[in-house]
Order: sequence, then structure tokens, then C-alpha cells
Amino acid sequence: MKYYAVNDLAAGMTFDAPVYVDEDTLFVPENVEIREQDLKRLRSWKVETVMSDGSPKNADDRKNDFLHAVFTSKEYKKVLAFYGGLRDRMNKVHAQVQNHERVEVSDIDEIVDGLIGELRERRDELIQYILYGLHGESGFEENALNAAVLSVLMGQSIGVAQHKIVELATAALLHDIGMLRLPESILKKEGKLTGSELQQIKTHPVHSYKIITRELRYADTVGQAALQHQERWDGDGYPKGLAGERIVLPARIIAVADAFEAMVSKRPYRDSMIGYRAMRTILGDNGRRFDPDVLKNFIRTMGIYPLGSIVLLNNAAVGRVVTVNPQSPLRPSVKIMIDETGAELPNDSGDIVDLSAEKRLFIAQAVDPKEIGKGKPPVE
Repeated sequence: MKYYAVNDLAAGMTFDAPVYVDEDTLFVPENVEIREQDLKRLRSWKVETVMSDGSPKNADDRKNDFLHAVFTSKEYKKVLAFYGGLRDRMNKVHAQVQNHERVEVSDIDEIVDGLIGELRERRDELIQYILYGLHGESGFEENALNAAVLSVLMGQSIGVAQHKIVELATAALLHDIGMLRLPESILKKEGKLTGSELQQIKTHPVHSYKIITRELRYADTVGQAALQHQERWDGDGYPKGLAGERIVLPARIIAVADAFEAMVSKRPYRDSMIGYRAMRTILGDNGRRFDPDVLKNFIRTMGIYPLGSIVLLNNAAVGRVVTVNPQSPLRPSVKIMIDETGAELPNDSGDIVDLSAEKRLFIAQAVDPKEIGKGKPPVE
């Protein structure tokens, strides 16, 4: 057995094996929290050390166990390997475009086919990875892949024909590729852009269109979707100031996907937003930037509290959204991770509560996963 100084123990700590005061006296069983009164009792007994075959885990680490459990399943690991492979392939495509080298269009087509197939096989895991598995890593490759995934989800929900889904995914994957033809000093700048630099940024949809249609030889419909993805529903976008249904539907879909992805992914100039806050921001658009019908479809697809969102219920339990309810976006199904008494349920074993059926329960607020276990109040 290993010995641990009582002065090194803290309330909330657990051990993964029983802890003993001596060979015959149990202090706490395995995976049971040490309480402050337990420590006071040891000190009153003048006990200086305890012993255990296990290892300690402090409260902060333990409070994140349920988040880690989300990303340790076999299906999630398959998504991780799959996504990493596509990211490497997309990085190669981007390097070729940036260096004005020949790009094998078949490489792009295989990436699109792979994304659509992965959504068919592991939709939920892929969405959760986009929302919570990429913080701190999102760049051009991730933005392209994530925008394609979200666009396909919306297109399928709207009822876009399958061959048009492939075009939509391709356009979403390549919508920002024109950025690679802009000066690197602008792309990597962390401070505020000058007026001249901002005007150069606004030329990127035109560059994207030219690359897609002239260099890669994709259909004009694919190029138009990329060209128009920065147009706004109210006509105040660029490059042509188109408004309403003059903007092609694929571009209207990509606009929503691109904006949401940018909000939930970390950028050098700001922290990432949790899914609910990003959704709330998009909902506040009021017909300015986005097509209201596309936006409604996005809400039905993703939910007000997107899949994987960590939420606090009105009974003080904390859970993870595991199923979105298109008919009632505010009342998804939630897997309980920390119950109403504050006890964490190990190994992702909590009950699933359908809030559309359990009317007495409701979501009080969304919780930023980064705040769990830090002694801070949940952040909406």
C-alpha cells in the first residue's frame, strides 16, 4: 500500500481503491468523496497519514469525467481517426491551391463522399466532435469540413435532392478557398483590419468562384454558392449586394453553417462559444443576414440546445443533450451526468430524461463545459 499525508488530502477528493487509517480501519471506500468532517476527524485523532492501493483524484478532475466519457467511445474514436484523415487531405488541397499547383479534383470528391458517408454512419458523434472536440484547433481545414457537415445536415432536412447535396457539400467545403489567394499577413493578423485590408478580405468569394469554376472545373452552380455565401438576406452583403431569394439557396444554407461554425470554434481573436450561445446569437438575426426559412430549418436540425450541449436543469442536475426534438427545440432528451444531489454518475451511466415528456423538468441554462469543476457558476 501507498501512504498519503492527511495534510495533502482535500474535501471532494476520491480514491480508486479503499483508503484505510490502519490495516483494520476503513477511512473511505473507493470512489467515495472525502468530506471535510472526515478530515477533521482524522486531525482530531492525530492521524498524519492514510494508506491505499489506489490513486487520488481531486474534485476538479472528477467533475470533468463525464465530459471525457463522451469522447472515449469506440464510435467517437472512429470519428476522430476519420476526421483527422480528412483534415490532412484538406490541408494538402489547400497547400496546392495556395501554391498555384494542380489539384486532383478526385481528392476533393472523395472528401465530400467521405463526409456524407460518415454523417450516415456516425451523425451524432460527428456533430459533438465539431461542437466540443475541436476547441483550440479550428483553422481553414476544420472550418471547411465543419461547414460542409452542417450544410449537408440542413440540405437533407430541407429535402434537397441527393445529387444537389453533393454539390452543396462541395461548395461548402470550398466556400472560403479564395482566402488562400490573399496576403498571408492579412490572414494571420490578430489585430483590427485596416479599411484596405478589409476590402481585400471581401474579395475572397470572387477568388473562390474563379478557383472552383476555372481551376477545378466544377459546375457554375457550385461556384455561385461559394460566390454568394457572404451576401445577406437584407442586401447588405458582398460582393454584389444581392438580397432575398436572388441569393441561391445553397449560398443561404452555407451562410448559416459558416456563421455557426465560426462561433463555436476557437479563433485567435476570441474564445469559442458554446452551442447554445451561438444558436441564441444566430436566432437574434431577425431577417438581416440569414434567410428566415433556412434559419428555422437549422433550428429544427440542431435544436436550441445543440446535440452534446451541457445543460443545467431546474432541479440542479447537470446533463448532456443526446437527442434533439425538432417539434419542441427547447425540450430535448438529456443524459444526466451529475444528479440533483451533486453526485456525479460514473462511466456515463446516468438516466436519459425526455424533457418533452417530463414536463416538471426543464433546462434552466446552458453550461460552458470549461467551467465545470472550477468552482464557478454555470455560464449561459
